[in-house]
Amino acid sequence: MVQVNRRALLQLSASMGLATPALAQTRDAWPNQPVRLICPFAAGGPTDVAARLVADGLSGTLPQRFVVENRTGSGVVVGTEAVAKAPKDGHTFLYSTVAHSVLRPLFSNLSFDPVGDFQPVALVGVIPMLLMLNNNVPAKSLKELMEMFRAAPGRYDYGSSGAGGAVHLATELFLHQAGGLKVNHIPYRGSAPAMPDLLNGNLVMILNVASDGVASVQRGTTRGLAISSARRMPQLPDIPTFAEAGLPGYEAYTWHMLFAPAGTPAEIVRALNENVNKVMQDPRTQQRFAEMTIEPRSDTTPESATQWLHSEMAKWEPLVKAAGIRPS
Repeated sequence: MVQVNRRALLQLSASMGLATPALAQTRDAWPNQPVRLICPFAAGGPTDVAARLVADGLSGTLPQRFVVENRTGSGVVVGTEAVAKAPKDGHTFLYSTVAHSVLRPLFSNLSFDPVGDFQPVALVGVIPMLLMLNNNVPAKSLKELMEMFRAAPGRYDYGSSGAGGAVHLATELFLHQAGGLKVNHIPYRGSAPAMPDLLNGNLVMILNVASDGVASVQRGTTRGLAISSARRMPQLPDIPTFAEAGLPGYEAYTWHMLFAPAGTPAEIVRALNENVNKVMQDPRTQQRFAEMTIEPRSDTTPESATQWLHSEMAKWEPLVKAAGIRPS
């Protein structure tokens, strides 16, 4: 009787397009221990905070806890390497950013392949960049700023959160697309240390991650000139996009993505993707992400996440090489 019922159940599953027994067993068994999300950024930073929100959400939808583990060093290399070499059993994943897309041109002696050793699972969210000026800069528009730079090559300085980081990359892309403008790069250890020099006029601008810049523009201590997304930010509705301000085709983001070690069973990758999307559809998660100016994504697939990564690498890798960018 048991065999008959089991056979009937399998036939019903097949007829309904449900998972095969092997897939069902894998999903039932996974996760069977706490899952590590390796975050190659310092605890307390914006990437870490977002990673912990995702981990908390996943802990509520799956039968095991998801625990964020901060592994920093050599930029994101140490934490990323740990995941590349982790067991491929679905209990270790990487939570990283646009930094993953420039590992190859920045580091010539990596012990892992940022593409071949990883399987993108889900694009979690994207964050635009905000062009911020010292209030005494005479340029009142993006076109005027570009004219100011063009008239005095090498005279002005801009700040970044570090060589090869999202702020540096976005600024170099802006200067390149604006016609090869020459503005001196001054790297800092994070955006926060650069802010005093922007406020006192030692720096003309920072093309900052929006989550680090919105409050300053809202207070009026700096002046927002353009936003790097395809549409305006709800938090700063009067700030035009780069396209609206006179540089069509310019878009730049930092972004958050979950990666699995290559070779992780596809059914586990798919199951995690589905649960990440579920977490990102939760109104509470969406609100918290919006507070950090992260545009949450809740409809990605492993395939679309892979396409996003490849498109970002195609954008940033040639820029890093052409600009001669080296890590801090």
